[in-house]
Amino acid sequence: MYHNNEGEKGRYILQELQDPGMGTPEFQEMYRKFSKRILWIDDHVMPGSFQMNTAWYYAVPEKDPVFEEHVHEYDELIGFFGSDPENPYDLGAELDVTLDGETHRLTKTSLIFVPAGMPHMPLSIRRVDRPVFHFSIVVGPEYNGGAYQ
Repeated sequence: MYHNNEGEKGRYILQELQDPGMGTPEFQEMYRKFSKRILWIDDHVMPGSFQMNTAWYYAVPEKDPVFEEHVHEYDELIGFFGSDPENPYDLGAELDVTLDGETHRLTKTSLIFVPAGMPHMPLSIRRVDRPVFHFSIVVGPEYNGGAYQ
């Protein structure tokens, strides 16, 4: 029995953030004011891995929209999860997400599939009553979009 990331295969267990430092220094400072990145993985952090980002959103950012429209050459899966264990489908927030020019107001826990090549975002965080768990997965070796501006 190994604990956490010990042992020969422990190298496949990521438990500490290796922040990718995406965007300008101003963007990074703004990002820290409304969110807390938990873990980030890609081929640079763990060779052979696809890219995934995880974070808690806990406030309305000063920049709106917080992420700009962009496109990836790989499929992406985006998740927003409410943090009320008694009502897990209540997002506890209002987010506006745009998919190929069509804007959707999210108030429920959501998974969003974005096919490769589909323009998506901007993202506007309108209200946050409780922390929202966010993740995004790009099924490619690294993040290659222009969201972090």
